[in-house]
Amino acid sequence: MKELIETIVKPLVDFPEDVQVDVLEEDHRVTYQLSVNKNDMGKVIGKQGRVAKAIRTVVYAAGSSQQKKIFLEISE
Repeated sequence: MKELIETIVKPLVDFPEDVQVDVLEEDHRVTYQLSVNKNDMGKVIGKQGRVAKAIRTVVYAAGSSQQKKIFLEISE
């Protein structure tokens, strides 16, 4: 899943080397924390959050087979 997020986000940003995905696993949830360069935040979030919503939709669909709830957080 980490590779999927990186594959989606890196072509969108100007600084792909700054894209980092951290994974926090708990009992019933997995949280992926996506951090990008602060100059790329607008590109990852998109107008009215459309790009971020699309990324989350793909990630949630890919993880629907898991028994854990998946969350994606975007930070600088």
